[in-house]
Amino acid sequence: MREKRTSQVSIFDQFAAHEIGRELEAMSGWLDAHPQVLERVAEDLGASATTGRRGLSAEATLRCALLKQHRQLSYEELAFHLLDSASFQAFARLPSGLTPKKASLQANIAAIRPATWEAINAELLQGAKTTGVERGTMLRLDSTVTDSPIHEPSDSTLLGDSVRVMVRLLQTAEALDGAPALAWHNHTRRARKRVRAIGYTRGQDKKRALYQDLVSVTQATLGYLNEIEARLDHCPSVAELAQLVGWQAEVAHFVPLIEQVIEQTQRRVFAGEKLPAQEKLVSLFEAHTDIIVKDRRQVHYGHKLNLTSGRSGLIFDVVIEHGNPADAERFMPMLERHIERFGTVPRQVAADGGYASGKNLAAARAAGVADMAFHKKRGLSVEEMVKSQWVYRKLRNFRAGIEAGISCLKRAFGLARCTWKGLEHFKAYVWSSVLAHNLGLLARLKPG
Repeated sequence: MREKRTSQVSIFDQFAAHEIGRELEAMSGWLDAHPQVLERVAEDLGASATTGRRGLSAEATLRCALLKQHRQLSYEELAFHLLDSASFQAFARLPSGLTPKKASLQANIAAIRPATWEAINAELLQGAKTTGVERGTMLRLDSTVTDSPIHEPSDSTLLGDSVRVMVRLLQTAEALDGAPALAWHNHTRRARKRVRAIGYTRGQDKKRALYQDLVSVTQATLGYLNEIEARLDHCPSVAELAQLVGWQAEVAHFVPLIEQVIEQTQRRVFAGEKLPAQEKLVSLFEAHTDIIVKDRRQVHYGHKLNLTSGRSGLIFDVVIEHGNPADAERFMPMLERHIERFGTVPRQVAADGGYASGKNLAAARAAGVADMAFHKKRGLSVEEMVKSQWVYRKLRNFRAGIEAGISCLKRAFGLARCTWKGLEHFKAYVWSSVLAHNLGLLARLKPG
């Protein structure tokens, strides 16, 4: 069965006498002091077969994942450093003689669910509260955006992707055991030429003609796919194959998305409509991606995050939002989550100007917050928010500290752009980055 902890740890493992080595040693000490966090990781990984290789233990998987996020390594780089670095080997607690490949690391780390990362972070915060590192009496809020792993979308590239995906599905159908002769045409080259031409063409009339041909090619390929799916479904030599079930699942996933791409292109390019952001599809592969406009000029394709932090700089909470809700709408839900998780009402709260409103101020006061400072007043007076101008300046400066925390998360912990695929893995990526940040910060705040 898969082990929770690595049973045979080398007594010769040691951390380098270097700043990074000392930080990894302190992080390792916290993990050793909280073995209960491995329970959830073990549940996510499941039990391996009773025969054959046992695979990575839950402890080794968690530690490798933290190494990856803490040092912002690719899986290939992580595999190399686990083989080459004594400090990495000491931290990872790999079974004796085991040097995992990048595919094995990816498969195991990807199995850890977002809820598990969140629960481990909650355990860390509880420990910080118990030891006095963070009391949670001061709270600051801000929002940011993490991009999805997609290229900048356009109607033409989405149509080109659609043709490419459908051709791959058609080729897979032809390769099925016992599949009959299937009649279809590969329009990939034609679609690629049209996409390139649209990118270089100026003038809406000229582009519209190219789009018309590209949409026709996409619709024709979609027709081939629908026809072949119906044929295979009634073909006795193929209908019972397990491979067909997987192929049909892929078709069922992609066809509605491709139909949406065709429809939105027709509405935008041919009918001249302006589609609301929530009705636009920006990726076939990361369909969960939202369109986020920041400061009325920067457009991001990913998800909006609302974060809370305290005096220590530890990130208390992060919520991956659906769509692009106004900050003011998310103020009280974030405050209520903090109160529920920390068990106490913060005495002082500072938030970005986007959260400011008289309603939020009144709600915060009703919840028990003594001083509530918004970075921009938005019609509120200082006297309404806090006791004095001095307190307001202090809280406004305190709020600015979360900007540094967000910058650190983006630059050093990869939160600027998620590199994992799918919504659940997007959430896991965000939470694993937050935990790696918090664990490293806690190690520096309390090195002993």
